[in-house]
Amino acid sequence: MRRPSGWRGWLIAAAIGALATTPVATQDGEWRSYAGDPGSRKYADLDQINKDNVKTLKIAWRRPAVDPQLAARDPALRFSNNFRATPLMVNGVLYSPNGIGLVEAFDPGTGKTIWVQEPPGGTQGLRGGDSTRGLGYWRDGADERIFVQRGGVLIALNLKTGRPYPDFGDGGAVSLRFGRANDTPHSWSGAPRVCKDVVIVGSTMSDSPPRKEAAPGDVRAYDVRTGKLRWTFHVIPRAGEFGVDTWKDNSWEYTGHANLWSLISADEELGYAYLPLTSPTSDMYGGHRPGNNLFSDSLVCVSCLTGERVWHYQLVHHDLWDYDIPAAPVLADLTVEGRPIKAVVQVTKQGFAFVFDRLTGKPVWPIEERAVPKSATPGEETSPTQPFPTKPPPFERQGVTFDDLIDFTPELRAAALEIVKNYVIGPVFTPPSIKRSGPNQTKGTIQLPGSVGGADWQGAAFDPETGMLYVQSITGPFVADIIPGNPNQTNLRFTRGTREYPPAPLGLPLLKPPYGRITAIDLNKGEQAWMVPNGDGPRDHPLLKSLNLPPLGNPGRSAPLVTRTVLFVGEGDPIMATPERVPASMPPSLAPGAGGRKFRAFDKATGQSLWETEFPAGTTGAPMSYMFQGKQYVVVAIGSREHPAEYVALSLP
Repeated sequence: MRRPSGWRGWLIAAAIGALATTPVATQDGEWRSYAGDPGSRKYADLDQINKDNVKTLKIAWRRPAVDPQLAARDPALRFSNNFRATPLMVNGVLYSPNGIGLVEAFDPGTGKTIWVQEPPGGTQGLRGGDSTRGLGYWRDGADERIFVQRGGVLIALNLKTGRPYPDFGDGGAVSLRFGRANDTPHSWSGAPRVCKDVVIVGSTMSDSPPRKEAAPGDVRAYDVRTGKLRWTFHVIPRAGEFGVDTWKDNSWEYTGHANLWSLISADEELGYAYLPLTSPTSDMYGGHRPGNNLFSDSLVCVSCLTGERVWHYQLVHHDLWDYDIPAAPVLADLTVEGRPIKAVVQVTKQGFAFVFDRLTGKPVWPIEERAVPKSATPGEETSPTQPFPTKPPPFERQGVTFDDLIDFTPELRAAALEIVKNYVIGPVFTPPSIKRSGPNQTKGTIQLPGSVGGADWQGAAFDPETGMLYVQSITGPFVADIIPGNPNQTNLRFTRGTREYPPAPLGLPLLKPPYGRITAIDLNKGEQAWMVPNGDGPRDHPLLKSLNLPPLGNPGRSAPLVTRTVLFVGEGDPIMATPERVPASMPPSLAPGAGGRKFRAFDKATGQSLWETEFPAGTTGAPMSYMFQGKQYVVVAIGSREHPAEYVALSLP
């Protein structure tokens, strides 16, 4: 860590922001930011739905991911059922990007359409976007705007009409093309973050490009009124900039990525934004980029108005594991050993919750640099140490030993041992290994958590009344294999292989459960309060059914929502798995048995399940809650490969 001295509208694809003053989560029963507030707490200060009556929740309304009238304009329109959005609730109206990234406004009590953003270029523009996670909101007196990015542009829309502001950018839109020569098309599934009078955007980039040269994923901020570029934060330092010395052999000149594909948080009172950055080119081999590689895999605090770095902390040195920082940092006000601390908490794929003073970047509890295994790959130069927080303890299993293998029956244990003989195993941060084809040669490293394991974009929820952090995570290993690069296709000495899920012994996961879990962490103490499996998992498998096992957990992604009374978490639909990480020989899922269709309410003090319902598909977006005309609602996006994407709203009878 270092400190420096009709139809209306236009387009979208991202998430959410803050007000001109620091907003309160669900202020007046509303939800004005993607995760409830700019600090990404996913907390609703509501208690009409409580432990006593939550069992009576019913579906209040449903709404398709794309308004039927809009979809009817192009009968051939197709879009993914991976509906990642979470709506805002502002001034008694819900606003959301739809399944193709256009903004829709609808009634909070009925789900009925109020307006739909007009696609640019008319009907032909319907095919120009995809589902994103949310919108940004800004207000200054009577001037209110929502921000959306779609098709590589950023748009500011009028809340009442859905029309773009023509004086924002070039005729109402700002091009988000980027790269060293401004020649790289932009896309992003995140959500714009408003702080003060700027709107901040990240970008989505390929995990493993064909060459070592790539565009850096710089973070940028634009003026909320004019769309003028206000600042750019170079995620890979340039000549003379701080951190350039962490890129040996001038590898900063050509290395790319380290982008912000996830979500941004902000503290408006301090005027700081918190940027969770990701791995550099390429994600599993770094022989061409020796050094620790700032600011990849770093949490970076910047000034909202200038983009100047205030502090940073690198959570993974010289990343070889695709351990992107995947979730929005959570801003939490804590009391640690009697001392009040304005903290920021970052959950990670490797199963850590790093806790920092959000003013200074100083760790709240010591973070130790511990020795980790060295890579045996020719040309690779691994970091000898990686950062390990001393508190809180990891919320996921880390690394693989023989004791971690499934052992419900001797037959399963023997099958698991036979499989593991073909792979490298070891503690967390064991490097990827070369996939070989010889009879006694290994096929790669079983990485746990894999880059689809631990926490992901769904992040965590924080209860400001109790200081409790709730994290939904998955025990998702995969095979971290690399293969020699084909000189006819790449100038990388090694590229990543298939990254398959490890073979399943007799059709069951290789490792012991739970395969998906919910963990409650007392952030005032830095201790784990409870952990429960999330879902039944494969306990009804023919080899296990007679054992009468308790829930084993499903390895699905689902975001938590905490209120004054209960915790809501789904199981996550398998459609959220990234297709490129699923070999053709396997079902499209994060792991065997991934996800499920259940949505539950838990006692937030104990983890006891209070209520559950089964939707026609699993959850795909983060849930939110609001009050409207005296009634509390909970809304969540669902969708699957078999079921069309939609919003489902729940309320008491």
